[in-house]
Amino acid sequence: MEDRVPADLAATGFDDITVAQARVLARVSAEGTRVTDLAERARVTKQTVTFMVDQLERAGYVRRVPDASDARARRVVFAERGLAAREVARRTEVVVQQEWTRHLGGRTTARLHQILTKLREITDPYQ
Repeated sequence: MEDRVPADLAATGFDDITVAQARVLARVSAEGTRVTDLAERARVTKQTVTFMVDQLERAGYVRRVPDASDARARRVVFAERGLAAREVARRTEVVVQQEWTRHLGGRTTARLHQILTKLREITDPYQ
């Protein structure tokens, strides 16, 4: 997955996203996410995320909007280019998962998904 998604993004014109930027983009929620939350979720400093969000904003992947729940805060949301890149990534994820299912079989894949989902309870508190 870590090889295929960036390769498909690059092949479809999204060749300016770094792996580090992709890690941040993957943590932007549908309603937008504060920089401090992105930093915590990506396990990097706020300064690092701010720098990456600045880059992603200049490239047209995200934009900053006022946070409706706190007038002092801003949320990072997907811009049109970011939504298009996210769609490419999601299509690639589906294709890779289908390949894994063909290789492992439906029952094993379902069980693997169940186990990995259970593991997220202790490995990814931001799920």
